[in-house]
Parts: sequence; structure tokens; C-alpha cells
Amino acid sequence: MHRYKDLKVWKKAVDLSYKVYEVTKEFPSEERFGLTSQMRRSAVSIASNIAEGAGRNTDGEFIQFLGISQGSAFELETQTLIASEMNFIEKAQSTFIIDEINSISNMIFKLKQNLKS
Repeated sequence: MHRYKDLKVWKKAVDLSYKVYEVTKEFPSEERFGLTSQMRRSAVSIASNIAEGAGRNTDGEFIQFLGISQGSAFELETQTLIASEMNFIEKAQSTFIIDEINSISNMIFKLKQNLKS
């Protein structure tokens, strides 16, 4: 079992969740059950799956949950691009979120590599 709260990637993912919640507050009210909800769930899923995987019994299980986390990151990136194209989010905010997603994705990839070796 790993201590997820000590993982920098988990901390970055939690911070990203806060940012996504902050940004989506400004979305149109008709998006509350659409893109707002999807983006928030994807963002929370990144950190949640890192934590859940860290609590599993084997590195193999942890790697599996890191893969799910990675998938949620890609979902969030796609949703951010859509929100940007629909002018729900400013370009600077979109760029920041996508840069954070890319950083987190790279960290997840490296963590998976370390667990495999």
C-alpha cells in the first residue's frame, strides 16, 4: 500500500480539481448537468483513482487505477477543449488547465513506469 497523500501527482490532481470547480462556476446555467458536471467528475476522478489505486494490495492494481486516472485526464482535456470552443472558458484558463493535465499525465506515466520496474 502506498501513501497517496505523499504523492506529488495526487496533490497536483487535487489542485486541478479545485481549479476546474472554480472555472465551471462561470458556465451557463443550462450546462449545469452537461459539460459542467462532466468536467468536474473527470477532474475529481483523476485524483480519486490515484488514491484508490494507492490503497490497493499490489503494484499491478495500482497501475490499473493509474490507467483509469490517465483516461479521466484525457476526458478532461477533451471537455476543456470543447468548453473553450464554445466560449464557456477563457483561452488563458483553458491553456492553464491543459498544461496541468499534461503535467499530471506525464507524472502518472512515470509513476507507472517506476511501479513496473
